[in-house]
Amino acid sequence: MKIIGIFIIALVLLSSCLRLDDNLYNVTDKIKEYKLDNYTGENDFVLDNSYFIHDSLIHLFDLSSRTPSESSSTTIKAIYIGSLSKIKTDTVIMYCHGNKWHMDFYWQRAKLLAHTAGKNHYGVLMIDYRGYGLSDGKATEEGLYADVDAALQWLKLNGLSDQRLVMYGFSMGTAPVCELTNKPISMTPAKFILEAPFASADVMANDGSGLNMPGSFFTNLKIDNAEEVKTISQPFCWIHGTNDNFLNIKTHGEVVYKNYNGSYKEAHRVDGADHGEIPLKMGFDNYLNTLSTFIRK
Repeated sequence: MKIIGIFIIALVLLSSCLRLDDNLYNVTDKIKEYKLDNYTGENDFVLDNSYFIHDSLIHLFDLSSRTPSESSSTTIKAIYIGSLSKIKTDTVIMYCHGNKWHMDFYWQRAKLLAHTAGKNHYGVLMIDYRGYGLSDGKATEEGLYADVDAALQWLKLNGLSDQRLVMYGFSMGTAPVCELTNKPISMTPAKFILEAPFASADVMANDGSGLNMPGSFFTNLKIDNAEEVKTISQPFCWIHGTNDNFLNIKTHGEVVYKNYNGSYKEAHRVDGADHGEIPLKMGFDNYLNTLSTFIRK
């Protein structure tokens, strides 16, 4: 009975504190409009005026996304930073954001990426997954992949070639990057970047619960970046904070990095950085130099 009692307490603590699905699909912050530079909510960092992007280079638009199992499309929101007329000749970073909030929260990160190798040297595309921000629908793993692929379809229709596509995933966003780099649908990226990736839903469950049980006991997610990355061949840049208290660098990031067997990989372990602190702790110039050097290799 004592063992059963401990087990029940552990499950109660897990459901009330960890809430694995909520950690992945946190869509509680409802908004009525995107405010971008005027957003005053929570942020990991705020850039100064030297990183200003002119309104003429910021494009907010709708995309239609549909999973293989759906009979109708879902409307999702997207932002492209750069000149639409230059997509055919630009290199573009497809930025897949994390689990929290919406594109306003990640706007500073996207704007920072738009300064890689110089202001607006590369284009940057970011979306809100279904159920996030002003995107319609309900967040699902299948929908996550379909939404990112819808963005890649848009880039392809606008003339972008595979050789000039770089996929960048942060936290939860590393899942669609690994999935669509390993099993491309619309486009095959030339390179991919993972910031604070998680190994798998199983590892997340085990890390959070302290119980050696499969993640499927707590969630129906099947995401497994550590397995996906084994068969990806494109050049890989990994960045992870040594003090990441959400996705432990040893049980998550190091495993993903070790499992990669492709053509080239580089690791950047950021001393003292927690989950959302990498650009700030690296220093913006160092962060951008790291990315531009990798993309240009």
